[in-house]
Formats: sequence, structure tokens, C-alpha cells
Amino acid sequence: MPEPPNGRLPRPSRRAVLAVAAVGLSTALTGTLSACSAASGDTSGITLRFSWWGNDDRAARTEKAVRLFEKEHPGVTVRTSNGDFGSYLQKLATQAAGGGVPDVVQLDYRQISQYASGKAIMPLDGVIKDRTVRTSDMDKDFLRTGTYEGRQFALPMGRGITGYAYDSAVYKKAGIATPRPSWTWQDWAKANEKIAALGLKSPDGRPYTGSNDGGDNEDVFETWLRSRGKNLYANQTKLGFTEDDLTAFWSFRDRLRRAGAIAQAKDTAQSKSTETSPIGRRLAAADFTWDAPFPGYTGLLGEDIHFAPVPTTGGRQGTYFKPTMLLGIGANTEHPKEAAQLIDFLLNDPRAGDMLGFSRSTPPNRKIAARVAKTLEGPEREIFEYSQTMEKYGLDAPPTAPPPGDLAIQTAFKRGYQRVMYGMATPRQAARELIDEANRELES
Repeated sequence: MPEPPNGRLPRPSRRAVLAVAAVGLSTALTGTLSACSAASGDTSGITLRFSWWGNDDRAARTEKAVRLFEKEHPGVTVRTSNGDFGSYLQKLATQAAGGGVPDVVQLDYRQISQYASGKAIMPLDGVIKDRTVRTSDMDKDFLRTGTYEGRQFALPMGRGITGYAYDSAVYKKAGIATPRPSWTWQDWAKANEKIAALGLKSPDGRPYTGSNDGGDNEDVFETWLRSRGKNLYANQTKLGFTEDDLTAFWSFRDRLRRAGAIAQAKDTAQSKSTETSPIGRRLAAADFTWDAPFPGYTGLLGEDIHFAPVPTTGGRQGTYFKPTMLLGIGANTEHPKEAAQLIDFLLNDPRAGDMLGFSRSTPPNRKIAARVAKTLEGPEREIFEYSQTMEKYGLDAPPTAPPPGDLAIQTAFKRGYQRVMYGMATPRQAARELIDEANRELES
């Protein structure tokens, strides 16, 4: 399964993890990850297991950094395991159910609560306090994204942010100004209406619209919600929005879709990646996305595609800096000190920073980010400068990791809006159903 463009992974609930183990899938999944061990080193000493997901470029960079760590720590061997998202997720779920999470493990933002509450990963407060892992060059608010119930369970390995990929040539043709950090959701709606009014046609002859819909995307709703001073979750056990909030969001999208200003239902429903999305199929001029996958848009659609700020409510930005992925330590590791040393090396050593580059988006260590940014060009440089612009504009602090039930709620959110798109429910009916289902999940 390819890495999703919005930066989110489908991930199992704790019950699903146990179900996987119960039906004996462990053996079937054992071979899904490619493993490679150190070519040299003292294998009679300490051996650490380190697992992550990612493409070939990320894998090559990570292996190079790991081998340097081994050289700097004689007697420590790091056995690495790298898989695609689907196999990685399944493998880690099985390992967590059996108590065998790797010594050092790469985690997604939405896995923190699940694995921390299930005692699959250990708290890191001790190794941070004694400076085995240094965090002084990282933003304190950003570090909160790896916390659960007030304790630090994981540390960010990359800093990402949402944005708006748009076709500047189409915007110019429609007489729409370049989006600024203060542009509003109403500005966005008017821009979509102007583009639709141009009467352009997609390659298959259908009407060209202003933007992908986004009504089924929880990321977009969260950004919209935060621009109104609210949050997706009030805490790790309670929703932060109401039925009225969600009804207003879905009604706004529903009106624009019915007017032909944003992508139609069937095109939203079949969108699984950048290539199959409305913008990727040249059915729309723009799309909400994360910074890390943005270069893929320019590679697919050309140099007229640029990265702009998401809309605001009265100038208040709802986007925030989110960890693209985090590093944690398996709760049952026999070598917590060495595991912590590996994490510190990957996050804070300048040489490792040079090797890893922006393969996991902007490094969380500010000094390393500034050092590596000097080498960036093209779309990579554009998204780095975008993050700098947004930081100066002013963003609210990121939320803590979402509750373990977020997976089920995210799935219900998509299903709820699909009911709206196909006329099976009004925005309010679907919102009421979503709220009820979400509350049941959070109470379970």
C-alpha cells in the first residue's frame, strides 16, 4: 500500500491488534518486512532491532546513518527492518500483541495513544531528563505530540504541515490572487466558483472544478475546526466539536459540490492517491495536502503547481505542525540505554542529519533543519520556505496525540460524508450519527 498523501495511516484499534494475534496471523506476516543486518560489527555484544516504513530513498539514507551509529558505538549491532505501510502496520500490530515491539520503532502520530495505553512502548521521560536523548533544540509544543496522559512516549522524527497545492496558471486565468496566509474559507469558495465558471474541460470532457472536495477528510475538518478556535478532541477521551460544528462543515462542502464548484461525489470516492485524486486526473485545480508529498504533485502535473496556505476563519490559521513520524522504544527492550542512544543519534547528530536530509520532512532539531535546508531546491525548497512563512504568521500549538479510538472515528467520518455526497443523509443527520458513534468509541 503506498504512503497516503495526507500523511495518515489506517491503523488497528487495540481490539483489532488482539484479533490479529488470536487468528494466528503472526506466521503469515513474518515475511512481509525486508530485513538486513550490519555487514560488520561485534555481534557477540548488544543487538538492537530498529523498524521503520518508507521508500527506497528513505531506506538507503537510514541505513547509512545506522551504520555510522554502529561505528561510533563499538559492540552495538543494529538489525534494521523496513517495510511498506501495509505490511509494516500488520507486522507491528502482531508484535505489539505478542509483546515483541522492536527496541527502536518508528510510529505514526495516531499510533502513540494506542501503543502507549497498551504498554507496548516505554515512557521516555527518564532518558530525556538524564540527557541520553537531548531535546533542547526542539520546540516544546511540538514535543507534546508524542505524549500520552502527560508522559512522553515518542519523539518526532520529522515536522510536517498541511497546505494547499494549486495550479497557478488556472488561478491566473480566473483572475484569482495568489493565496496568502490570511485568505479565508469564503475566499476559497469564491475562487472555486470562479474556476468552475471558466467552463474548462478535463481530459475526459467533463467540467473542470476549483478543488478536490475534502469533506470526507478528517484532516481538512480539523483545520477548519481549529480556525474557529476548537479542536478535534478536547482531550484523549472526549470530542472537541459538536453536531452543529460538523453540520456546518459538511453543509458548506455539500453546497459547493452541488453547485459544481468542487469535485463530484464519484471522483472524491475513487480518490486513493495523488494520481487518482481529482487534481491528479486534471478534474480540479487544487487539493489540500501535506508538505512531504507535495513534490509529487509537481512531478505529476508540472511546474505551475505551487504550495499555498490553507484558508482561515477571519485570519486565524487552523493548520499546525504535525510529526510526520515519531520514534519510540519497545517496552520490553533489554537495552533501553542503547536504544535511547540510537534515537538521540538519529535526531541530534549533524552527520546523521546530513544523511537523512528531509526524507522524513523537516528535521525537528532546528539547528539540523537550518543546516540541511541550505541544500534544498525546487519544490522541496518551496515547502521549507512555506513552513517558515507559516511559523512567522502564527499558528496555535499542536494537539497531543489523538485517543486510541481515532481510527474508528476517522473511518466513520469518511463513511458519514459519503452518505451526504450520495444523498443518503442530510449533513445534520450524518453529523448526529458520527457524534453518536464517536462517543461510543471513546467510551469503550
